[in-house]
Order: sequence, then structure tokens, then C-alpha cells
Amino acid sequence: MFLRLCGLFCAVLFSVSVRAETVLVLGDSISAAYGIEVEQGWVQVLAAKLREAGSKAQVRNESISGETSAGGLARIDHILNAQKPAVMIIELGANDGLRGLSPAELKHNLAEMIRHSQAHGAKVLLLSMTIPPNYGKRYIDMIYNVYHELSREMAVPAIPFILDDIALVKELMQPDGLHPNAKAQPLIADKIWRHLLPLLTPSSKKRD
Repeated sequence: MFLRLCGLFCAVLFSVSVRAETVLVLGDSISAAYGIEVEQGWVQVLAAKLREAGSKAQVRNESISGETSAGGLARIDHILNAQKPAVMIIELGANDGLRGLSPAELKHNLAEMIRHSQAHGAKVLLLSMTIPPNYGKRYIDMIYNVYHELSREMAVPAIPFILDDIALVKELMQPDGLHPNAKAQPLIADKIWRHLLPLLTPSSKKRD
């Protein structure tokens, strides 16, 4: 009986040690591969890059087109309990801006999502978002500054606008001028890749 219990204990320890980390993406249409095949989206491209690099990390996508920061906050606890991610990538806020919502509310919602994620043991990677120039410089700056403020105040990494150098290139955007096309997705994945790798544990960066 003692040997059987020891064997069971060792098996449990082994299963925990080799369990792959989960990288979870919580975003809107930019992360939900709007207008293109899901397999072409940057989330799947990032997952493929991790596999090709020999990483054991698994990427899960909980993004919904049209999602706002309030919607993300309403869903996050259920997602965290179900997925138990090691890293949470949050890509939300553009729809808040497009709807003219309060930057203060955006900051509150994102801050709560960061707190909830950290309370579940997840590291957070924040993707900074912005909105088209016709919304006026003052409002645009208020929205974009939210990400810098949260990065500084909560000590989480924030990637600069992921469509920078993409949004104004016609060949990389869909006809609506808001969503990147399939050609742009590897460029987005590359930007996130560089910031994601330091957040993964050494054991998840490479397969045994």
C-alpha cells in the first residue's frame, strides 16, 4: 500500500510538472480574426510560432467581435476558472473608444481584469489600442494613455498599438479600414511574440 501511494504521488507530481502552460487571449474582433479565416488570425499564427519554436505552451482564444472592456470584465472570472491561464493577453478598449465611452471607465475595467487575472496567478500582457483620427486628438490621447498609465501603475507590460505601421497601409487592411487582413496577421504575431516569451516559464519555452 505504501509503495502504491508513493507511485500515485509521483505520478501526480510528474503530471503537474509537464502540464503545458496556457496563454489566453481576451480581445475583440482584432483578435477574433474578423473578416478572415480563424486559422489566419494572429492568435493562431502565434500558436504556430510557439509550436515551431518547440514551446509546450498552449494558446486559447476567448475573443469576441464587438467586445468592450465591460464585456470582458463580465466574462473574465468564468474564463479564468475554466482555462486557468499562466499568461493573460488582454486586447480590449478599441470598441470603448469607437462608442465614445469614458476613458475612466475603460481604465477601471482593464484594471479590474488585470487584478482578477493576477489573483488567479496569471501574468498579464496588455495590448494598447487606439481609434481613428476623426475622434479628435484629445479623446484619442485619453484612450491611448490608459494603457501607459496601467502599465506604470500596475507593473504590467503594455505593447504599443499593435496596428502601428499596419493601419495606414492599404495593402494590409480590409476594405473597412479598421481590421487588418490576412497579410498583416504575421506582423501582429511577431510584435506580440517578442513580449510574450519573457512571460513564459523556461519549461514551457521548450519541449523536453
